[in-house]
Amino acid sequence: MTHIYNFSAGPAVLPKEVLLQAQDEMLDWHGSGMSVMEMSHRGKEFLQIAHEAEADLRELLVIPSNYKVLFLQGGAHSQFAMIPLNLLHGKTSADYINTGIWSEKAITEAARFCDVNVSASSADRNFTYAPAQSEWHLNPDAAYVHYTSNETIGGVEMFWTPETGDVPLVADMSSHILSRPVDVSRYGLIYAGAQKNIGPAGLTIVIVREDLIGKARAGTPTMLDYKTHADNDSMYNTPPTYGIYIAGLVFKWLKAKGGLAEMEKTNILKAAVLYDYLDASDFYHSPIAVENRSRMNVPFTLKNAALDAAFLQQAGERGLLQLKGHKLVGGMRASIYNAMPVEGVQALVAFMREFERANA
Repeated sequence: MTHIYNFSAGPAVLPKEVLLQAQDEMLDWHGSGMSVMEMSHRGKEFLQIAHEAEADLRELLVIPSNYKVLFLQGGAHSQFAMIPLNLLHGKTSADYINTGIWSEKAITEAARFCDVNVSASSADRNFTYAPAQSEWHLNPDAAYVHYTSNETIGGVEMFWTPETGDVPLVADMSSHILSRPVDVSRYGLIYAGAQKNIGPAGLTIVIVREDLIGKARAGTPTMLDYKTHADNDSMYNTPPTYGIYIAGLVFKWLKAKGGLAEMEKTNILKAAVLYDYLDASDFYHSPIAVENRSRMNVPFTLKNAALDAAFLQQAGERGLLQLKGHKLVGGMRASIYNAMPVEGVQALVAFMREFERANA
């Protein structure tokens, strides 16, 4: 089979070591005679898998003991509703920072349940930067402050943690979680779809401070109440068992790589390889403000958009896959998550150089 590098934004590349271990354990997990996909989610075998996954995630992110880790379903989209349903606590408004398409989706959904104060927005420059906190207009009486710390589609990342005082800070970290250390204690809630940097589609991780649980809005459906899942260790109903299993293998892979501080060093290196070339070229262009360039999702355009189709075709022939930009943005996008090796980014840049020489 031809070796490929998968630059998909999600579902995304997984570590080869993880896939090989899953392959080896597919029919018989640790002598149980069962595949993980066949196990009861309440059986001792799967409970061991889930408990280890949570313990390893807590270790990687240094999650304080007064936070619950929930393994849920529904992706970030379900969290757009669950957050206001659970965190309004009788208040009528929440603050949102608008830095792109995923922020807008969260804002639209929250507006079904409360008054949304868009405290800052980068729409004025087509979401190519993140507003500095000095430009935010926060409401001290807001129930919470929500922001998307990495916009997967636009390629805008915030590398600093906002200050919100006593108002809980909520972050959608779907596309950069585990790519660098994060001070969880500064957040009320962190959520992330797994399919970008953790595991297969179908698993959603929520890290929530315990004092924020148990005050859901009256009429909140049972499955949308964080307390339901917190009280049952994420086993109220059948969770995405295989997704949790793969996530657990990824957590162990990250630990073996030296943890998040070491992973951040690698991610900085990978991003620099690509951005340095983009900055040195007149043929390609990176539209994002330098200080907000995502390390995970790198959008770029060709000087001549008529060459886009040829670029994608020839890249595919070289085993460089899933480089087409999102339909709402266009151009190209290289997603270089934790599992993308440095060699993959180097291979992409080598191809880009060749394509530029042939078409400039």
